[in-house]
Amino acid sequence: MDLDKRPAPPAPERYEPGDGCLTTAIRIPVRIVVLVLVVPVRMVWDLLAAGARALHRSVFRPLGRGIGVLCSWVYETLLAPLGRALGVVLGWVFRALFVWPWVALWRYVLVPVVYYGLVVPVVWLYTSVLTPIGHGVAYVCSWVYETLLTPTGHVLGVVLGWVFRALFVWPWVALWRYVLVPLVHYGLVVPVVWLYRHVLTPIGHGTLWSLTWLGRGIALISVGIWTALVRLVVTLLITPLGWFFRAVLTPVGREIAAAFGVAWRIAGQISRAVGRALTWLAWILIGQPASWFYRSVCTPVGHILRDSVWAPARNAAAETGRAVRGALRSAGETVRQARRDAWRALVGAPRPAEPVAAPVDGARTLGSTTTVPGAVPAPEISLRKRV
Repeated sequence: MDLDKRPAPPAPERYEPGDGCLTTAIRIPVRIVVLVLVVPVRMVWDLLAAGARALHRSVFRPLGRGIGVLCSWVYETLLAPLGRALGVVLGWVFRALFVWPWVALWRYVLVPVVYYGLVVPVVWLYTSVLTPIGHGVAYVCSWVYETLLTPTGHVLGVVLGWVFRALFVWPWVALWRYVLVPLVHYGLVVPVVWLYRHVLTPIGHGTLWSLTWLGRGIALISVGIWTALVRLVVTLLITPLGWFFRAVLTPVGREIAAAFGVAWRIAGQISRAVGRALTWLAWILIGQPASWFYRSVCTPVGHILRDSVWAPARNAAAETGRAVRGALRSAGETVRQARRDAWRALVGAPRPAEPVAAPVDGARTLGSTTTVPGAVPAPEISLRKRV
């Protein structure tokens, strides 16, 4: 049952006049039937909602908080240190198995072998053997090219160019320009252009005109048939269905929905009234006697116990605690004094600090202008600056 304070439900909306006799005839019976059916459902629903809220406040929320605290404690106390230790151990194991062996192999085996077995011999061979040989070969080739090959190459290049053009360029250019181009132009291109312009183009225009008018006729016939079918369907099917929906289904559905809304609100008011009655009955039978017993019996007895028993016991306990702390402090001071006396008896009293005299130099000092004959002069730097 709904025991919480909620705002009053809005009033049911009013119907406009002229709803019809069918609406007026079915409104009251439908609302009565729906109210009879909805009241038990609403009371059960309110009872379950109140029980669920009480169960949530009293059981689930404290249980969830306790489980959260327990999980946090388990994680912080057990899982986190265990995970950190396991991470450290796995890190060391991973490095010992997969990092350090390969690093050692690379640093102490592969690098020395490649450096001293390949790089050093190759560098020596390039520097001491291949470089001098390459310089000599480059000098010889340069001399031969500049002295012998350059003049001969110029003359041979001119002769070969004329021969290549005479054998492979000029015949093919003449064949293309004076044979193939006229033959293709006058034997193929000109007849094809005449055929396209004087035969194919008129035939295409006539075919396009015929297909255009044929398509327009088919479109007009299709539009007429579709319009007739649409009018027939609207007249025989859509209009009766629309009238049935507006005149029958809409009022009936609206009245059923409004009846359910009104019945639900009335059932809520009945449920709240029953809940208030049960609350008042529980207060009269249980709460008021318990409150009177607490105010009239428990409170005076508690005050008497607090003033007569608990306050003197607390004061006595406080005095006893202060006396015990004072005795413990005195005993501790006595033990420390005895330990210091025993230490002095065993090793003796501590030696007092003796003053240390400043060094005296025979030479001239900063505060005097006289010197001693035969003495080594001291540096004229103060002791603070020396340090």
